Amino acid sequence: MTSANNAFTAPGEHGAGHGPPSFLPDFCGTRMVFVVVLLAELLVIALTLARSHSSTEELFDIALFSFYAQWMALSCLGALCLAQRLLRRLPELWVAGGSYAVVLLVTMIVAELAWQIAVRWIPPTPIPDTHALFLLRSMGISGISWALALRYFYVRHQWRRRIESEADARFQALQSRIRPHFLFNCMNTIASLTHQRPDLAEQSIEDLSDLIRASLRDAGEATTLGDEITLCKQYLRIEQHRLGERLRVEWSGLDAVPDLRLPPLTLQPLLENAIYHGIEPLTGGGTIRISRDAARPELTIHIDNPRPAENTRAGWHEGNRLAQENVAQRLSAFFGRAGLLAIHSGPGDYRVSLTIPSRHEIPDR
Repeated sequence: MTSANNAFTAPGEHGAGHGPPSFLPDFCGTRMVFVVVLLAELLVIALTLARSHSSTEELFDIALFSFYAQWMALSCLGALCLAQRLLRRLPELWVAGGSYAVVLLVTMIVAELAWQIAVRWIPPTPIPDTHALFLLRSMGISGISWALALRYFYVRHQWRRRIESEADARFQALQSRIRPHFLFNCMNTIASLTHQRPDLAEQSIEDLSDLIRASLRDAGEATTLGDEITLCKQYLRIEQHRLGERLRVEWSGLDAVPDLRLPPLTLQPLLENAIYHGIEPLTGGGTIRISRDAARPELTIHIDNPRPAENTRAGWHEGNRLAQENVAQRLSAFFGRAGLLAIHSGPGDYRVSLTIPSRHEIPDR
């Protein structure tokens, strides 16, 4: 089978069938709260240092403005969190306008409350501006800050959509075909088993049909880790019928796996690479070991295979790691995280490590 890249959609990311996802991030996430608090504090420090005061006044201003800025930022974030379900259903232009209106409205309310508190309960008032100027200044800073944030969110969203669109097209093109040499070898194996071992020939036909069915699966449809392991065992049975004793397989720690979701055809292309580039070039074959790393908190699967020496590879196709790159990109698109596929290459061995997150977190976009 040929692996490919895909733009998988995280569960819940599109909402309840409301079309394309909004370019706005998840305002209710803890990551967004941390970013907003940090940026608000940096803005306060920058604005305070830009004014010419003594060091004592600067510290007082930073403390006072920090309280006001955090109050303002968290209030706007809370309002956007409450309104984001409605905002995500709107067209992009209305999303920008609606969120902008929410931010300005919350800014005006918080600024008015701050002014009333400062005038009535904190004499003398620490606000040097007039009432109208204070409101305009607060709304101006919030408006400019939110305009820059919207621009960032939109550009990042467009970039992500372009990458996912290219990945989806690439996956569809590669997923729609089976590597010819594997199909021909498999058919020859079935033909040779038809008279000698009809039962194995029938099993091989069933395994091949399952592999073809998996390759024709819709690009956005996810699978479970258990189903993927079952598919890999079917693929390895076919290859063992063809290679005989040259191919030995050892499974370790994967008898009972959690019900995790992942892109289809994630493990199988890695096993195919291990056979094609590791086992077949060796005259005596070798052993492929598929094991679970119990020392890591997240589920990590290692695929180890022998590797022929450099001087014995003449005339053998040297892989360009396209399948591995496609698997890595599909995992990154599905889980929103990079670095889930690692490769360790030694003089006589080759290891691919695949990490599957235990929780599917939707990243802020």
